[in-house]
Amino acid sequence: MSTTIASLDAVEILDSRGNPALRVSINLDDGRHAIASVPSGTSTGEHEARELRDGDPTRYGGKGVLRVVAHVTDVRAPQIVGLDPTHQHVHLGNLG
Repeated sequence: MSTTIASLDAVEILDSRGNPALRVSINLDDGRHAIASVPSGTSTGEHEARELRDGDPTRYGGKGVLRVVAHVTDVRAPQIVGLDPTHQHVHLGNLG
């Protein structure tokens, strides 16, 4: 039996410059887990990921990432829970 993704969670954190950033944690059904933080970069090249900010001027000058947190926990997590974490290239291509 292969290992599967048991859960995926995300939270808003502050990076080293005090800007909101995303932290995602993944738990596998065999007890392993990993955490990754995604601070915003300063590069804006054509191959850079597009940032999605909340735009609410009352929170961090509009730079909050609560919309992204909700997307990870409410949309993406249900799509990947139960999948094999070693075959991401197969799964992610099918996630709209």
